[in-house]
Amino acid sequence: MDANDHETFLRFLKYLYRADPRQELHVILGNLSVHKHQEVLAWVARPRRLTLHFTPTYASWLNQVEIWFNIFARDVLKGAVWRSKAELIRQIMEYVRHYSGARAKPFLWTNTGKPLTA
Repeated sequence: MDANDHETFLRFLKYLYRADPRQELHVILGNLSVHKHQEVLAWVARPRRLTLHFTPTYASWLNQVEIWFNIFARDVLKGAVWRSKAELIRQIMEYVRHYSGARAKPFLWTNTGKPLTA
């Protein structure tokens, strides 16, 4: 995508919505401002078979893809320079293929569920 704005996100939601007209659609989202833009929320507010679920604010550790993006950013993005968008895409896809084949495994949850104490 060329832009990460509310219009692009709304087009993506509409694409998902039309992809299978009989399915209920539940989308889990972080708290990025484009996810909560008034035009996005107005479209979602109309009666439809779509529900948005937002992760709690300041709880990115609950979102598995945020954990993976952190790993990706450390491995690929930090200090990198690309000469073209095509070069960036090639490197991302190469990393995803390598990671999926060599390193991917379920994240191990270690939280015991006990509340933190002071």
